[in-house]
Amino acid sequence: MSHRSRQLQVSSLARVEGEGALRVRIADGRVERAELNIYEPPRFFEAFLRGRAHTEPPDITARICGICPVAYQTSACNAIEDACRVALDQPLAEMRRLLYCGEWISSHTLHIYLLHAPDFLGLPDAIALASSHRDLVERGLALKKAGNTLMETVGGRAIHPVNVRVGGFYSLPTRAGLRPLAETLRRALDDAIATVRWAAGFEFPDLELDHDLLAAAEPGRYAIAGGELRTASGLTFPPSEFPAHVVEKQVPHSTALHAELDGRCYLTGPLARYTLNSGQLSETARQVAAEAGLGSACRNPFRSILVRGVEVVYAVEEALRILDDYERPARAYVDVPPREGIGHGVSEAPRGTLYHRYELDAAGLIRTADIVPPTSQNQAAIESDLRRVLDERLDSDDAALTALAERTIRNYDPCISCSAHFLEFTREDG
Repeated sequence: MSHRSRQLQVSSLARVEGEGALRVRIADGRVERAELNIYEPPRFFEAFLRGRAHTEPPDITARICGICPVAYQTSACNAIEDACRVALDQPLAEMRRLLYCGEWISSHTLHIYLLHAPDFLGLPDAIALASSHRDLVERGLALKKAGNTLMETVGGRAIHPVNVRVGGFYSLPTRAGLRPLAETLRRALDDAIATVRWAAGFEFPDLELDHDLLAAAEPGRYAIAGGELRTASGLTFPPSEFPAHVVEKQVPHSTALHAELDGRCYLTGPLARYTLNSGQLSETARQVAAEAGLGSACRNPFRSILVRGVEVVYAVEEALRILDDYERPARAYVDVPPREGIGHGVSEAPRGTLYHRYELDAAGLIRTADIVPPTSQNQAAIESDLRRVLDERLDSDDAALTALAERTIRNYDPCISCSAHFLEFTREDG
């Protein structure tokens, strides 16, 4: 464009979770700076965890997010159990994984159908999608409901489950009580496979990430509820070494911290998980991924909708596997007595690796807490990709450039907080 100075503002960025603004500085025919300004006030969870009992973080941190509460509960439990030197019985660990599968199904499906798909269909929102493709939205809602039903059955309710505790669960269902859930999930598997095949027909802009990637990994299976940490650059390290590799810093334009992996910008989330661990997917998930045109790795963020769909297929299959093998454990939880120490825990939230660290005193009271969510880890990568995408399309008009910026951000399904949607996009040419 020939204008020396341009300002683009969007009163509401729909289909992301939270409030933020974007400022783009253009000079000498290129994007000099793109700043994603997360301006919501701090939530202070780490501060008010101090002095709390070691049994409380799962319930408290679940309130950080209504979309992925199980992720916060699981990372919190992993960290507290690590500090107290307690390991779960294998059947309880499987039940924790089962609950987490429900969250993956529900969260990914919400993003695919209601937040992301309209971008590929030229529609403004999910309301328009429901008007023109009612059957698709009904399929998405049925698939999401299957995930919610799983969380309700195992966790007590779908939002902020109440059955989770440090060491396991307060109660566990009988095998007979889980039979209806298995029937629901078998129907959901067909919907999940159909979802990937549908999304494979979308047109995807070309963009290949060159960031490092970070995700949890477990031997023999696709990591969900824990594991070691792996990077695309070849590192493998335990959760206790997360602070040695990942460093957060404050930036002037955002209330969210930025994170660097060994001094570099990096990405966590579906693309990282798939690229690092695709060989651990189930046979059906691998086959569906291949049919959708995904290789063993995927670094195109616009194709993340496909990867999320493949992960839904895997989560449904994995849930069915756990249910088929289920025998009610002899005990619902392992005792976790208080112990002075420091514990680290990670799990794979739908949006990426979620890290918790707790320091406990001898009475089990929390001295310090540190929580590093996926979106803050991804913020620098999102800004980097915005610069690249916009830089190639500076001749576009204001409306097209703004729409492209919104679409690029939605690739990452950022959870800025939980609900409100707002973006201001300001472009300055100089």
